[in-house]
Amino acid sequence: MALPSVERRFITDAWRDAVRTFPVRNPSSGAVIAQVADCGPEEAAEAARIAWEAFESWRATTAFQRSELLMRWYDLILANLAELARTMTLEMGKPIREARGEVGYAAGFVKWYAEEAKRVHGATFPSHVGQKRPMALRQPVGPVFAVTPWNFPSAMVTRKAAPALAAGCTFVLKPAEQAPLSSLHLAELWREAGGPEGTLQVLPARDPVPLSNALMADPRIRKVTFTGSTEVGRILYRKAADTVKKISLELGGHAPVLVFEDAELNLAVDEVIACKYRNAGQTCVCTNRIYVQAPIVEAFTEAYVAATQELTVGDPLDEETDIGPLVDEQGLRKVTEHLHDAVARGAMVVAGGGPREGLFFEPTVLTGVTPDMKLMHEETFGPVAPIISFDTEEEAVRKANDTPYGLAAYLYTNDLARAFRVSEALDYGIVGVNDGVPSAPYAPFGGVKQSGLGREGGAWGIEEYLEVKYISFQLPR
Repeated sequence: MALPSVERRFITDAWRDAVRTFPVRNPSSGAVIAQVADCGPEEAAEAARIAWEAFESWRATTAFQRSELLMRWYDLILANLAELARTMTLEMGKPIREARGEVGYAAGFVKWYAEEAKRVHGATFPSHVGQKRPMALRQPVGPVFAVTPWNFPSAMVTRKAAPALAAGCTFVLKPAEQAPLSSLHLAELWREAGGPEGTLQVLPARDPVPLSNALMADPRIRKVTFTGSTEVGRILYRKAADTVKKISLELGGHAPVLVFEDAELNLAVDEVIACKYRNAGQTCVCTNRIYVQAPIVEAFTEAYVAATQELTVGDPLDEETDIGPLVDEQGLRKVTEHLHDAVARGAMVVAGGGPREGLFFEPTVLTGVTPDMKLMHEETFGPVAPIISFDTEEEAVRKANDTPYGLAAYLYTNDLARAFRVSEALDYGIVGVNDGVPSAPYAPFGGVKQSGLGREGGAWGIEEYLEVKYISFQLPR
């Protein structure tokens, strides 16, 4: 079934025509592919009102009713997988094979939380007074305001919306301005599944600040969830304090990979390639620093360069493409700046080496990298891979932890004791041991330090949308 057009529309309690619009461009060609609603403070205020009114009835539905709705949504997402994947590729440039994988991943969150809705358990517990019967309930926190990024325009929506809806919360989404079409399509499918009016609202905006400010200031919004940069996360954290909103933040990363001399070399190369170049390096858990133990650094670099040179850069709609475009000019400028800074400070380019026509950038490998280079401190968000040698396990852990970020880290070793020692010593929320793609709907996702607060995924994810209410019954004497 073809998805209906979402051009020039946004959704509150119904699909509405936009007063203002802005263009969405295909980063591969530069062509305008859609005009979408440009929502502002007025639409935000109306969305908060609708979310609060819808919450009163949505929270009263049973967990089994919410579960059934989510399962219908899951079925519709899978039925429309091809169209959703194509939409994603057109609006933000993800290679079509990866896009199909993301839609399946996004659907996985919906299925998981359809099941988890029925497992929001309370508790009874003993009292020190014979006539009292204490108990604790877990109830939905209230209307949620979510801000999602462009790099996973389907999965980041369902990873937040599915647990919120399963818990009994209503959901107001501000999608990334570069890629709002996926979320609008998902909202259309939610309505088709029978999702009640006002439970899932999507408000695109060219400038997110005025809309976000209105929702952050509104006391009817009880919870905020954000995935994006640490800089914006800090701003939202401060604003949430004014109305004491519950908040979860999934922020920037600077993921290290540690490849030890006893690692299986071919596995390490394949996994690091997959981790580094997924979505052209535009993910918060992509490899940013590749540390390789000195005895194997030459062999690893040779194999890694060979694998990098086999990658195909091109049209993301082509089934053979491995690397699509960067999302916009700002992203291209940052990646180019990081490369030029590294080369100016002495790094050597051993594969790739720079931008191509348009927003495309060659997968690039650097050696001779030193700690003073920008890419060793800032998230590059592009297909540039620096390789750095280390001597001892202690040195590797120290270098890996030498960052204010703590989202994801990876290590490769065949020594079980080392795997436990190093994974426990790494100051990160996610550690992949011989695994470059550890994320799954049933697992906790989130960081420490300046990479955020809270966890998404698994049983942990729904807790972010629940409050605990204590009730004490005293029996008549």
